[in-house]
Amino acid sequence: MAQLSGAATKLDALKWRCIGPPRGGRVVAVAGDPEDRGVFYFGACAGGVWKTIDGGIYWRCVSDGFFGSAAIGALAVARSDRNVIYAGTGETEIRLDVSYGDGVYKSTDAGGTWSHLGLRETRFVGRICVHPHDPDLVYIAALGDVFGANEERGVLRSRDGGKTWSKVLYRDANTGAVDLAMDPGNPRILFAAFWQTRRNFWNISSGGPGSGLFRSTDGGESWTEISRNPGLPTGPLGKLGVAVSPARSGRVWALVETEAEKTGLYRSEDYGESWVLISSHRDLMHRPWYYTHVFADPCHGETVYVANLQLGNRPTAGRASRKFKRRMATTMISGSILLIRTG
Repeated sequence: MAQLSGAATKLDALKWRCIGPPRGGRVVAVAGDPEDRGVFYFGACAGGVWKTIDGGIYWRCVSDGFFGSAAIGALAVARSDRNVIYAGTGETEIRLDVSYGDGVYKSTDAGGTWSHLGLRETRFVGRICVHPHDPDLVYIAALGDVFGANEERGVLRSRDGGKTWSKVLYRDANTGAVDLAMDPGNPRILFAAFWQTRRNFWNISSGGPGSGLFRSTDGGESWTEISRNPGLPTGPLGKLGVAVSPARSGRVWALVETEAEKTGLYRSEDYGESWVLISSHRDLMHRPWYYTHVFADPCHGETVYVANLQLGNRPTAGRASRKFKRRMATTMISGSILLIRTG
């Protein structure tokens, strides 16, 4: 804890600055090269996929001329082959003017060229997970058409690098997968968050009997709904986010939209068998239909990041208890990151 406290003090001296590029709207898809710390990719809400090789000093659009849609919802770089990148089009932050996508794209030369892998009717892709040892084994969370019912939604899997796809988890024509998490230590363990939603120009409907949390322990062959496991809320569910800790086996985080005081961040220590509400702080869940993103720290098992309106940190002993040390508004990643240390 002393080391963690010292690191936090050093971080306080850092100042944020914009490194570009200038772009309209927001960014919800970001991925980094697993070997080169200067190489990153981001997908804009309506601006395609961009790449930097110098840590953000210079950015170049690498999707122009290849993509049929400029709306990017998810990006993933294969850990076992840094040249393999998957991009899902159509973001799941469904504003009334949201642009839909035309499926999934793949690059095998680090963004130099791209090929279309189909799944055109998925419309909005929330997350992509690539097996850490096999770049051809890939899963996507497809929300589907948010303006009407359609069948091409849920969790889809490809074993051959996107040549063919199978629908491994499906709820109904009005509910799709909005988030997906894989345990990097045991990639057969997957968690999928489903969201029942409908967007019109005059309103948004978030939640319903279709929303829920699912788990697979056999690489997506079979799934178990864990939405009502001990500790999770018993009321209606809306949008959910999920993350598996790479640093602590069995630890899973879920960000849950539900009734009033039960909305918040939940944690499991046993791969979702039981849960505890860690924080119901309102700053975690402003506009849940728009945000609801949670990310586990890859190296520190007690740290979790929540993307919303503000940037701050809270070192605690289990629950968020201290006010933010600093706040910063941004649209770079569809809201900022809230850092919660829970140990």
